Amino acid sequence: MLTRIFGDENKNYFKKLQPAVDAINALEKDFQGLSDEQLKAKTGEFKQRLGNGASLDGILSEAFALAREAARRNLGQRHFDVQLMGGIVLHQGKIAEMKTGEGKTLTATLPVYLNALAGLGVHLVTVNDYLARRDCVWMGQVYFALGLSTGCINHDQSFLYDPEYKKAQETKDTMRDNLGSFHISQDFLRPCSRKDAYAADITYGTNNEFGFDYLRDNMVYRLEDQVQREPYFAIIDEVDSILIDEARTPLIISAPDEESSKWYQDFARIIPQLKPEDDYKVDEKDRAATLTEGGVAKVERIMGMDNIYEEKGVKYLHHLEQALRAQALYRLDRDYVVRDGEIVIIDEFTGRLMPGRRWSGGLHQAIEAKEGVKVQPESLTLASITFQNLFRTYKKLAGMTGTALTSAEEFDTVYHLDSIPIPTNKKLVRADLPDRIYKNERGKFSAVINEIKERNRLGQPVLVGTRSVEKNEYLGKLLEREGVKHEILNAKNHEREGEIIAQAGRYGAVTIATNMAGRGVDIILGGNPPDPEEGRRVCEAGGLFIMGTERHEARRIDNQLRGRGGRQGDPGTTQFFISAEDDLLRIFAGDQMKKLMEMLKVPEDQPIESGMLTKRIEEAQTKIEGSNFDARKHLLDYDSVLNKHREVVYKKRREFLEKNSEDFRAYILDLAARGNAVEQYSQKEAQVGKDNMTQAARFIALKTIDFFWQEHLELMDNVRDATRLRAYGQQDPLVEYKNEANKQFRALLETVEANILQNLLNISNNAAAAPQPQPKKPAINYGKVDRNDPCPCGAKKEDGRPIKYKHCHGK
Repeated sequence: MLTRIFGDENKNYFKKLQPAVDAINALEKDFQGLSDEQLKAKTGEFKQRLGNGASLDGILSEAFALAREAARRNLGQRHFDVQLMGGIVLHQGKIAEMKTGEGKTLTATLPVYLNALAGLGVHLVTVNDYLARRDCVWMGQVYFALGLSTGCINHDQSFLYDPEYKKAQETKDTMRDNLGSFHISQDFLRPCSRKDAYAADITYGTNNEFGFDYLRDNMVYRLEDQVQREPYFAIIDEVDSILIDEARTPLIISAPDEESSKWYQDFARIIPQLKPEDDYKVDEKDRAATLTEGGVAKVERIMGMDNIYEEKGVKYLHHLEQALRAQALYRLDRDYVVRDGEIVIIDEFTGRLMPGRRWSGGLHQAIEAKEGVKVQPESLTLASITFQNLFRTYKKLAGMTGTALTSAEEFDTVYHLDSIPIPTNKKLVRADLPDRIYKNERGKFSAVINEIKERNRLGQPVLVGTRSVEKNEYLGKLLEREGVKHEILNAKNHEREGEIIAQAGRYGAVTIATNMAGRGVDIILGGNPPDPEEGRRVCEAGGLFIMGTERHEARRIDNQLRGRGGRQGDPGTTQFFISAEDDLLRIFAGDQMKKLMEMLKVPEDQPIESGMLTKRIEEAQTKIEGSNFDARKHLLDYDSVLNKHREVVYKKRREFLEKNSEDFRAYILDLAARGNAVEQYSQKEAQVGKDNMTQAARFIALKTIDFFWQEHLELMDNVRDATRLRAYGQQDPLVEYKNEANKQFRALLETVEANILQNLLNISNNAAAAPQPQPKKPAINYGKVDRNDPCPCGAKKEDGRPIKYKHCHGK
């Protein structure tokens, strides 16, 4: 009714964009007549106009038309009108939902070029290092032709796009142009420092690298050691993956904390002796595992203890329960892989490896002990930030993905980003068939194999999506047994991701992939580079057949897999094969479905297609998505409190770095005046020299604020745990946490300044670094704790016995 009265909101929005699209198209012929040098000179002209007061919006049509012409000449690709619309949406700081195959990578060049003209640096955020390098080489040609520099940040190295770097042969230049959508030509990437890569007009990199560099920049002791500029404009590719799927895990920079690492070998020996239900309970919905009273008693017997709480402390028991979670809830080749003697996490949404990321709270160490690899020391947090708060530091933020609308509410609530669905260039003709539901997994996989064999016999390419490496390899063995030639893609061979996915559209190809198949490289019918004759054969065989072997918790992931078929008007079919034993149905939809199928005596190899069952599955997915949204919002609510503290500390730190010698000396003298220590300071300055004293003071100030900030991070973890208990007293834990956190932060600021002065006055005459400041334990309100009980913070004496509350935080 409202749509009939007010009209479709998106249609009205695109009507407003149409004049800009028409203006860009009108300039096309003019720019086609320019030489390459004249094209490049236009960039200088635009910068001059901006310097004279013009706005980015005022030059949008010309800048977009120029970038389109540069892409046509260097890539052989001309932006469609819908891509121009997508570019405007991104420039306006919104999320553009563009279906797979609609050319998001090319679309981004338009707003990236326009905003880079401001000279403040534009970041293009990708989901992995491979895509960052690929896009830097592929799209770097466009920016280079327009006189802009392009950098690339990877996990252990950084580059600048430079076509002259190795004087690439003509064959390699042709290869870059023809295979640039999946092949990376390293000859165009010149190694450079991270600072140089960030100083480029445009920088490609992953969310992890941008985040870790932000944290590291706020830990340096010299201004010149900072690598990033002030955050200005970022476009996030696969924005739902980065801002939603990865938002539950904060980025953490940590240092080794040897204290409890030795416990995990004991845990790995004890846990296998415990029995499910009798000794511990598992809640798969919340991914929780807890010891029963009988389980605690059994552990005490095994370890020869009378009372584990008194003899080892609360912290020890916490780590024991983490070891229990590792055993009961986390599986090899589903949640993680063992690579080069290390545990590497698999992203549950993308299926990709996450090198450098570790589970916290002792869980990672417990899994290392379980798998028999070297147990790394437990970590002490030095700095941390969530992706939500990291990307909110940018003045303007935009994103693009094929699946934004199912999470539009979260994008709006958390990031204030509107989601706009961009029309497809050609009509979508893909057929999405109803789910096939089987009684058990054996019947499902039997049907999957038969379907693959039949499609393969007709020459139709098949892409099979699996949820885990384990199922991925199992299906591969079944196909091997049947003599079906296939390619396997999972986290273990992700280096070949682009190459494998790029050829998944070839005649007769069978590709089995984890969730990573839903993103990245386009699947062109007939193979890549395109072969018109092969493409025609594949179209006649029915196009690409997408087969899902399990529903994911998030509908977006299922939609991404479906979206691999039917690009640019191609024919294609998608269908999901699921069973009542799949995790989603077993955990969230209960046993009702399986019981119903057994009651109806449905054979295991016979599928049923029921609207009621499909609706039940979608209800389960919606319920989980809501639960995950609540979890992310809960994390953000708590981190937002800490983020205010982080902003103040980092601002203070930056002031310490940026002040010149005279201003910093004035700050120290003011501290001394407030502490009635001007005379002492003056004497010390006379002994060691004015310049030496100021230099030492700056170093001491930075060391002191870092030390107490790290203490504050650990303290806030304890405060968070303690305030949760107040929910039992009908108090809101978040409100209590905010009150307690703000009280502790005020104490922190006072403690920092007092310790800076104290350490400075204690400096030796040779201006050596000040001794490590000793923290004063701030008081925390843990609620009602008996004075003789172990302190809830988990502190222990050297022999491992817990410190009593009255001797710790109860003083």
